[in-house]
Amino acid sequence: MRSLEQIRDWPVRHAAAGVVFGGGDTAVAGDIDRVFRLASVTKPLAAYAVLVAVEEGAIELDQPAGPPGSTVRHLLAHTSGLAFDTTEVMAEPGQRRIYSSSGFEVLAGFVAEQTGIAFDEYLRDAVFAPLGMTSSVLDGSAGHACRSSASDLLRFAAELLNPQLISAETHAEATTVQFPDRNGVLPGFGSQRPNDWGLGFEIRDGKSPHWTGSANSPRTYGHFGQSGTFLWVDPEVGLACLALSDENFGDWARAVWPPFSNAVIAEATRRSNSSAE
Repeated sequence: MRSLEQIRDWPVRHAAAGVVFGGGDTAVAGDIDRVFRLASVTKPLAAYAVLVAVEEGAIELDQPAGPPGSTVRHLLAHTSGLAFDTTEVMAEPGQRRIYSSSGFEVLAGFVAEQTGIAFDEYLRDAVFAPLGMTSSVLDGSAGHACRSSASDLLRFAAELLNPQLISAETHAEATTVQFPDRNGVLPGFGSQRPNDWGLGFEIRDGKSPHWTGSANSPRTYGHFGQSGTFLWVDPEVGLACLALSDENFGDWARAVWPPFSNAVIAEATRRSNSSAE
């Protein structure tokens, strides 16, 4: 895809990008085997391991976890009340959308306690190994310490388009707004009213400004990371897109990511229309 070649013009030293189509075909650009820091793109990977634990019966979504009154669901949806990077309680559970990396650390500790398996091992065995994500590793916080390659994330993106590790029902719940109409701050993009999230996935809805493109449907879900990474899935288009770089998120990303996503969707749409004729 020519649109993917835009990464060559980004102000970064190294970048890789890829697209997964609904039928499983892929298109890539850059060194897709290079390992990058994912930063907060760690969260949807960690969330997926939590959802596997739910499916296995090791934990339940509405099981108490975190601050008093909070549950696994609250932690996944950033409504536990925990602060961004500490365990200070900033609000009652369910009242506000407070983006919390520490909430994922608390969640990882809870899963480890309930399963008797260290969370990095659980993530490896529940998600990385069955998907063949051989270069992926969690080395630290479940909120931001994964390293992975575009090649591996393409496998995860394919799973999101056609879930095999979790049921269709669980996947649908994870990508549906949890605790609707909660306002909050989307890091890097300011106050969003509402600031919608599913279970470990940010949901685009009508957010503006945003890191995805204006062509992305409101049902688009995914995550971006402060290390200069993103992954989104648009079920309306039947497409997943990801890009990894080694330049921290900033004004450059705000400028190039949305038009990049728009170009990818436009090219994919033309491709789909041509194949249908």
